[in-house]
Amino acid sequence: MAAAVVPAAGLVAVLVGCVVAWSNANATIGWFAYAPLSSQPFSGNGMAFVSQGTQIGLAVAVAGLLVLAFWAGYRIGRRTSRADQ
Repeated sequence: MAAAVVPAAGLVAVLVGCVVAWSNANATIGWFAYAPLSSQPFSGNGMAFVSQGTQIGLAVAVAGLLVLAFWAGYRIGRRTSRADQ
């Protein structure tokens, strides 16, 4: 049973992180800049702002992926060490 808890927790973390990041994707951000010495207007084409909720969701998803990667490496290492003995 313990062998199924870690990958399940990692998978749940990835799914929750993706849902949180997706639900905060359309957050509005108010931003302006003032450059009194600039003689050219600022054009923000191609810029992307990421809200704090999206950042948290992505961090949780990455943590879940790290748990899954650790679990996969651990399982492969245990399987290889048993075969060598």
